[in-house]
Amino acid sequence: MGGGHVNGRPPRPRLLADLTPLRASRDFRLLFAGNSVSYLGRQLTVVAIPFQVFTITGSSLAVGMIGLVTLLPLVTLSLAGGAIADAVDRRKLLIVTQLLSAATSAGLAVNAGSPSPRLWPIYVLAALSAGLAGVDMPARNAMIPRLVGRDLYPSAAALGQIQFQVGQVAGPALAGVVISQVSLAAAYWIDAASFSAAVAALLLIAPQPPEAGGTKASLASVVEGFRYLKGRRLLVGTFLIDIDAMVFGMPRALFPALGTGFFGGGALTVGLLYAAPGAGALIGALFTGWVGGVRRQGRAVIIAVVVWGGAIAAFGLVPWLPLGLFLLALAGAADVVSAVFRNTILQLSVPDGLRGRLSSVHIAVVTGGPQLGDAKAGAVAAVTSPWFSVVSGGLACILGAVALARWIPELARYDALAETRRSDG
Repeated sequence: MGGGHVNGRPPRPRLLADLTPLRASRDFRLLFAGNSVSYLGRQLTVVAIPFQVFTITGSSLAVGMIGLVTLLPLVTLSLAGGAIADAVDRRKLLIVTQLLSAATSAGLAVNAGSPSPRLWPIYVLAALSAGLAGVDMPARNAMIPRLVGRDLYPSAAALGQIQFQVGQVAGPALAGVVISQVSLAAAYWIDAASFSAAVAALLLIAPQPPEAGGTKASLASVVEGFRYLKGRRLLVGTFLIDIDAMVFGMPRALFPALGTGFFGGGALTVGLLYAAPGAGALIGALFTGWVGGVRRQGRAVIIAVVVWGGAIAAFGLVPWLPLGLFLLALAGAADVVSAVFRNTILQLSVPDGLRGRLSSVHIAVVTGGPQLGDAKAGAVAAVTSPWFSVVSGGLACILGAVALARWIPELARYDALAETRRSDG
């Protein structure tokens, strides 16, 4: 396939997101619609879990430990899930993970609705949910290039970011309302019910086996995925720069403490803090029509991560909630640019037979990094203060991005048009 360029020239820049993948592929429309509903529901649980833990313990460190207990199952099952996604029908795998994820949310709801909610089931069910997400996401990501084709993949990735950010804006805001006006248990039950939409959509999609029959899932197949990365410094660079941004510059574990203490609010304020990065990312994603015309995609990633770190550092210094929300939104807009280009570089540089396994490494980084960031932010805040944890993390993120740009110059030099010409042969 071609790479979306005509006569060697990039396409004419556009402003609004390109909806062509939704028009061109029925199965992509179904996948997009079902996941939109389930992801919105999932965000209620993303807010409810840390809020409930903070309510029970009053400790930001305990909130940060959610990230630590979910990290191991997320990373290990993501790697295993990538191997499975390259061995079986990816659609069937997604159906199973959706049903099991609904069960974990139902368990959280039962615990929250009990007269004396316990802390340990929250950690256990959060870990199980993270592990299932680690299996789900590589399979989902590996399906999309075949559903829409190479030409439309950057646009499909941008649409995925819109879906992701709509959930991160509406979900936390809705969570704040549901938790404050109804109950924590209701937030979990809404999440459990939302998975039914994803299952219904998947049942209507054509089977999605990997090309050439796939590779048997095994430890050797996982190792093969890592072996593919050897010497591919560009791909390694996209992973490392995201780890830098998320480990050092992710302050979400501090949102309950900042919302109820620093900003003097309650559940609604906490929900707004969680929603603000998604709001900025949503605005950024809606105006991604220009992404298909960017050749220096690695350079765009570096710039975006520097902006993210700067906005987070500034957020830690601002005591006025509206300005703080704006800075979080700015960080989110920068993050969505980084995410679109990192995912595009990965998916279009990897053959279909390895996409599940390489997507699993990507997912382990993208989702594991924030978990480490949560633990780091909570630990630093425990020995210093929440604002110091936020500011120092943002500054460390900037320094890390600059260091990586110098250490891995292949990232800044990456030329998407030249890569497309090589792929077209």
